[in-house]
Amino acid sequence: MNIEELLQNEIKDSQRWLAIEKDESTYKRNLKKRVELINWVLENMKNSDTDICSVIETRMNKIIDKINKTHSIFEADPLDSELRILDWILYQVCSNRIKEFERIQI
Repeated sequence: MNIEELLQNEIKDSQRWLAIEKDESTYKRNLKKRVELINWVLENMKNSDTDICSVIETRMNKIIDKINKTHSIFEADPLDSELRILDWILYQVCSNRIKEFERIQI
C-alpha cells in the first residue's frame, strides 16, 4: 500500500467515525480536522515539485508559534490537536519517502 492509499483509508475511517458520532465533541472536532489536514497533504503531494515534508514542517512551526502566543489552555487545545495530527501525517509521509529513497539507492 502506498502512502496515498494509506491516507485515503484514514480519511474513509475518519468519515465513518464522523457519521457515527452524534454529539459535537472534541473527538468529532479532531476527526474533522484529521480529514481536512489529510486532504490538504494529498493536494500538496500532487505537485511533484513540492517537498511535502518541508511544507508540513512549516505548517507545524506556524502552529507552534500560535500555541506559544496563546494565553489560555482552551485556545491552545485545538492547535495542539492539529499539531499532533500533522505530526502523525509527517511521520507517515516522510518515513515513506525515506524508504523509497533508500530502495532507489540500493
